[in-house]
Amino acid sequence: MDAATRSRMMAAIKGRDTKPEMTVRRGLHRRGFRFRLHDRALAGRPDLIFPRYRAVIFVHGCFWHGHDCPFFRWPKSRPEFWRGKIGANIERDRAAGTALRAADWRVLTIWECTFRGKTPEQHEAALDDAAAWLSGSSGEAEIRGDNNGAG
Repeated sequence: MDAATRSRMMAAIKGRDTKPEMTVRRGLHRRGFRFRLHDRALAGRPDLIFPRYRAVIFVHGCFWHGHDCPFFRWPKSRPEFWRGKIGANIERDRAAGTALRAADWRVLTIWECTFRGKTPEQHEAALDDAAAWLSGSSGEAEIRGDNNGAG
């Protein structure tokens, strides 16, 4: 494909209000949690911010954030570019998490694979795990498609 087409396709990829993010937002709202969205004042601009619980949630796409799961594969074209780009994203995520924890925020990462190819019951179980994490006092956690458990 030509450069203009590729550029147009890449520009259409959303960074917010993605399907996994909307699933998490709707599920937690249904469970009674109220939150703010994408606060620029916080490191990494978390997807959901819960000031009452001093907690933030990132909903990460497996490809863009280099998740070690079956949905992530290194692209075969321009491998140096992609390793640099995804590596920088991983490092940025790590730095944002460190800064948030240093500011006494609890951090939960929910990976896209948590919802891909799963049944509605598995979606609800993952959202229940997120709700339990919010209500609890544990610090950093993640919910992944292969373990569906916060911890």
